[in-house]
Amino acid sequence: MSSDKSNKNVIQMATQDADGNNSDPQQKRTAAPLEGAVCEHCFGTGMEVVPGKGARPCHCRIQDSRRKLFDAARIPRRYSECSLDNFKTEANSSQNIAFRYACRLVLDYPAVDRGLLFIGPVGVGKTHLSVAILKGLIEKGVPCLFCEFGSLLKQIQDSYNPISQTSEMRVLAPVYQAEVLVLDELGATVPTDWVRDTMYQIINKRYNDRKLTIFTTNFLDAPRVEHGDDYDLQEESVSRRRMKLTDKRVREIDPPTLEERIGTRMRSRLYEMCNKVEIQGDDYRKRLDKHRFESKRI
Repeated sequence: MSSDKSNKNVIQMATQDADGNNSDPQQKRTAAPLEGAVCEHCFGTGMEVVPGKGARPCHCRIQDSRRKLFDAARIPRRYSECSLDNFKTEANSSQNIAFRYACRLVLDYPAVDRGLLFIGPVGVGKTHLSVAILKGLIEKGVPCLFCEFGSLLKQIQDSYNPISQTSEMRVLAPVYQAEVLVLDELGATVPTDWVRDTMYQIINKRYNDRKLTIFTTNFLDAPRVEHGDDYDLQEESVSRRRMKLTDKRVREIDPPTLEERIGTRMRSRLYEMCNKVEIQGDDYRKRLDKHRFESKRI
């Protein structure tokens, strides 16, 4: 079976609702009335009568509820079109494995006790898959929230301003309460004491409350294997090998591990909170840019 057919089968399974009905929004959208119009199925009551089965919530109300859940999820416009359907993978690749983890989580929810930790370089689809999971769960009526970690920290900092119209707790309450949370770009912000304390506060709260959380990060669990002229970067200690490099080369050749970036306590909690899914591959943005350049060549 080809990868495309296999992926479609997994997607179809993952987008079924609790009654076994296909929850594809494209198929149900026709049941939703135009804004200001009265639904021809329920006549504005919100309940439609199904011959031989009785009454049930009308699709127009279901779609309206899902639209509100989508708005509340705060998915950035850049990723609003991301879905399981348009995630392209090759058979037996790490991206295909990650795709199947995402489909399985959507399919099994709410019988899921661990989230996902997507680890990998930039441009391999970590955020795409995370958003696709949220959209799949929203179709099942699950309240979700997307947060980019750096932006969240900025909102918290802004809440300390005396003229701010919000507070730290008002910013963090949706993060604590979200049934499913995506915390994107974990560890991307320089780890000051305040950043680590705030990160620990968020992760530990959701850990204690057993809230499902999906993380993405560019930082690996182990140093990359690279060879210099006179030494092996993996075999030498972190302190020794960094003494041989400028600060810029340290960042380029020897980036910190995830544990170094977020701290031992938080990495320990992530082991219990999530299944780690490591994704490899080329930066799709570079491929896209190259394709655009070549298509415009005269």
